[in-house]
Amino acid sequence: MHKNQKSGMNISKEKVLQALSTVEDPDLKKDLVTLGMIQDLEIISDQKISFKVVLTTPACPLKELIRMNCEEALKKALGEDVEADILMTSNVTTVRNDAPLLPNVKNIIAIASGKGGVGKSTCSSNLAVALAKSGAKVGLIDADIFGPSVPTMFNVEGEQPAIKQENGKNIIIPIEQYGVKLMSIGFLTPAENAVVWRGPMASSALKQFIGDVDWGELDYLLIDLPPGTSDIHLTMVQTLPVTGAVIVTTPQKVALADATKALTMFKQAQINVPILGVVENMAYFTPAELPDNKYYIFGQGGGRKLSEKYDVTYLGEIPLVQGIRESGDSGYPAVLKEGVMAEAFSNFAEGVARQVAIRNAAASKTEVVQVKV
Repeated sequence: MHKNQKSGMNISKEKVLQALSTVEDPDLKKDLVTLGMIQDLEIISDQKISFKVVLTTPACPLKELIRMNCEEALKKALGEDVEADILMTSNVTTVRNDAPLLPNVKNIIAIASGKGGVGKSTCSSNLAVALAKSGAKVGLIDADIFGPSVPTMFNVEGEQPAIKQENGKNIIIPIEQYGVKLMSIGFLTPAENAVVWRGPMASSALKQFIGDVDWGELDYLLIDLPPGTSDIHLTMVQTLPVTGAVIVTTPQKVALADATKALTMFKQAQINVPILGVVENMAYFTPAELPDNKYYIFGQGGGRKLSEKYDVTYLGEIPLVQGIRESGDSGYPAVLKEGVMAEAFSNFAEGVARQVAIRNAAASKTEVVQVKV
C-alpha cells in the first residue's frame, strides 16, 4: 500500500472540482467550475491543494466571500484537515472578441447625463481612477468637446500628447496619470480658447480619439459624454459597440427629467445599449465637521426611483462634500484620498465592474448602430 493511501480519503482533481461546483458566483448565479473560474488546480499532498479563482473583475467586492465559500465546500467534501492554497486573481470578461476597432479593449462604457452640472465628469474621473486602483487597465476619453474638464481633474493641464508614425499614419499616444490613459480635446487646444465647432467637426474629433489613439490593451475604456443627447452620442454608438452606459443624475426633479431622456435614448430599439445603472451624485450634503449629518438639499431618493421605474441597477449615491470640489480643482481625484467620498466612489466602481461582468455573461454583443436614411 502506498503511503499516500493511508489517509481516510484520497484527494483527486475530480473530487476537488466536484466540491467547488457547489460554490456559486453571487453575481452570475452559476457555479465557479461551470464558469471556468477554477484554474491551475494542483494536488500537492494528501491534505494540501492549490488553485486559482479567476474572478471577472479585480474590483470584485465579493472576493473574500467566494474564498470562504471555497474553503468551506472543500472541508465539507474532503474533511476538516484539508489545506487549500487559493490565489484570488481576475480576468475582466468581454463580448468584444474580434472587434474591428479597438480589438484590445475589452469593455467600452459610456457615462452620460441628461443635463450639465450634475458632476458627470467628476464621476467619470473617479470611476476611472477607482477601477485602475483595483488593478484594472483603464482609459478615459473626454468626449465633452465643448467643455473638456478631464485635464483639470487629472492635473495634466498644458500637457500635450506625443505623436508616433504607424504605417504612414499619425497615432496619438495618450497622456497617463494615476494609472489611467487619457485623451481630451483640452490637450490639443489652449485652455482659454473656446472650441467653436459645428456638430460634424466635434463628431470627427471623437472618431479620432477612438481610432487614432494608441490605447493598447484595456479592461475598461470610459467615454465621458457631453450632457444631453447630441451628434456626439450618435457618433459613438455608430462607431463603437458600447458594452453599457452609466447614467449620472442628481436628486433634483429637473435633473431627473433630463436623465430620463438620456436613459431612454440608450434603450431605443435602434440604439439598444444596455444600461449598467444609475448613480445619484450630490445625493446629500455632509459638512466636514459633522460627518454623520446628512442634509438632502436637492431632494431625496430621485435616482433610486428612476432606476426602479426603468428596472435598471441603482449604483448608489455620492455625497456632496467640499473635498470633492477641492479634489476636482486641484487635480487629485477624491477616490485617492481617505473618507466618505473615497468609499462612495470605490463602491460605485465595484458596482459598475459587477454590472459589466453580469452584462457580459447574460447579454449578447452590442451591435454598431446602422442609421437608415
